[in-house]
Amino acid sequence: MFRQDFKKEDSRESIVYLPDEEALNQITKSEFVTIHDTHWGIESFHRAIKQVCGIYGFMVRDSQAIKTQIFCSLQAFVCLEKMRYENIISNWFELQRNLLTLVVRDYIVENLTNGGTA
Repeated sequence: MFRQDFKKEDSRESIVYLPDEEALNQITKSEFVTIHDTHWGIESFHRAIKQVCGIYGFMVRDSQAIKTQIFCSLQAFVCLEKMRYENIISNWFELQRNLLTLVVRDYIVENLTNGGTA
């Protein structure tokens, strides 16, 4: 078990389980950190592909259409990851947040210039 303390939130404990007690006793903190970071990367991928790339909300029932949506979501994630790698965005959620900000801004500007009639 390892504990991680944070400045603005409660501490977080992480546990690793190995069925072989001898192997469990031999794991080092750096090995645990590697395992934890790998796990966190997988969790972050799942969150991004659901929240940003829309892999969870199927609006179709046909199996081919579902496969197409999964493919498109994965392709969108690859594009986001490429943008992050090229330093175009700093994280997967930035593009989504900026897009929403632009849409809200355009709506407000359009309604201000039309005298408030929506």
